[in-house]
Amino acid sequence: MSAAALSPASDSPSAGALRSAVVVGAGLAGLTAAVELAERDVRVTVLEARERVGGRARGIEVAPGRWVDAGAAYLGDRHTELHALLAACDLKTAPTEMAGAARFALGSPEAPAATVEGRFPPLNAVALGDLFEQLEELAAAVRPEAPWLTPDAERLDALTAADWAQQQLPHPDARLFFPLFLGEMMAADPAKVSVLHMAFYLRSGGGLRYLNAFAGGAQQDRVAGGAHRLCERLARRLLAAGGVLRTAEPVLSVEQSDGEVTVRTPEGSYRAQAAVVAVPPLLADAIEYRPGLPVRRAGARTGRGCAVKLHLVFPEPVWRAHGLSGWSVNAAGPLLSTVDDTPPEGSPGVLTGFVTGAEAHRFAALPPAEQRAAAVAQARRLFPVLPEPVGFHVTDWVNEPWSRGCYAALFGPGDWSALGPALTAPHGRVRFAGTETSTEFFGLLEGAVRSGRRAAAELLDL
Repeated sequence: MSAAALSPASDSPSAGALRSAVVVGAGLAGLTAAVELAERDVRVTVLEARERVGGRARGIEVAPGRWVDAGAAYLGDRHTELHALLAACDLKTAPTEMAGAARFALGSPEAPAATVEGRFPPLNAVALGDLFEQLEELAAAVRPEAPWLTPDAERLDALTAADWAQQQLPHPDARLFFPLFLGEMMAADPAKVSVLHMAFYLRSGGGLRYLNAFAGGAQQDRVAGGAHRLCERLARRLLAAGGVLRTAEPVLSVEQSDGEVTVRTPEGSYRAQAAVVAVPPLLADAIEYRPGLPVRRAGARTGRGCAVKLHLVFPEPVWRAHGLSGWSVNAAGPLLSTVDDTPPEGSPGVLTGFVTGAEAHRFAALPPAEQRAAAVAQARRLFPVLPEPVGFHVTDWVNEPWSRGCYAALFGPGDWSALGPALTAPHGRVRFAGTETSTEFFGLLEGAVRSGRRAAAELLDL
């Protein structure tokens, strides 16, 4: 594959407006930035390590023409930039189906699951109320635009969420539920994230109640046909605007000299006036920068989002006929929670399972046959009406080399203090995007869109 060389005469900084840019990463953030630039007459080349676009938005076809989200999926009414982008790409949303009772298996693995109307766990209500109040107080105190300037930030950033729970949650029911809640919200092991990061994540996403809610909350809707369709539409817009998209080209280095940027891959070199690096922090840190970054994109304790997503496919969503929503929360793995992800057309029935936190690492290490056997056996204990699934899909984000975790990177103790002030800082002619660079809706699709638009606007201001 030939290198894309741009002539110094037409692309020199003195020529006026930005004329050329390279975008590293064809996830939602990178494609948003690329389209913003390309549709303003900037020549854009997008380089993507995978053989597909979408990044952590990935679709799985569970039946002919019926797709589900193997990665990022949900959105709510506060996700205004995402809604606007969906409308511009002529895509619709579909409500998340939550009618019916929930199932909770919070005792021993042998104990029967409880059927509960609504989603409040059958645990001590006072203890859980105290847990939620403490989390809301922590989130309310965070400065979302600059978490490292939060009052008492140094202490909160040094303390793990597990240590905080040990100190602040005397009731066993609260201690039982806390890691399940954190796994569902952040795909995090409490021992691996700082209290400051936990509190910031909740505040950035709109608060605990909004993040945790379906109707009226951050999980109210899905993109009809899958969130990956948005990235595919953006890729088409990029090409229609004259942009270039190259897949299966991981970036090795980003070099700056004489007012231009050279991005190197195993296939060649791409020169432009500026660049956007729109990949997760652990991947951005693996790129060689010349000159080097003054502050790295990730620290020694920055972790991968701990998520494995499973889809069990049935001819119909049989649980609905028995008054069940498909929602469950479970103290033992592998399925720590499940949700009904049946396509809007009503079939096939899709029960999605989330394996998160420390359990995700254990489950990901199992052979495929053992993964299926464990997941199907647990699903049948939760929903005894289930037949044998006609399809079974595993998406292992923990070990995915070009994501290094999902939902988002996990900031460990000390990360916000060390990395936060440089999170969105320019590096010469390089800008950074990705949901982890957004202090609004960090870790969500909305955060990815906002970060891409910010990075593009910064380059256009060059």
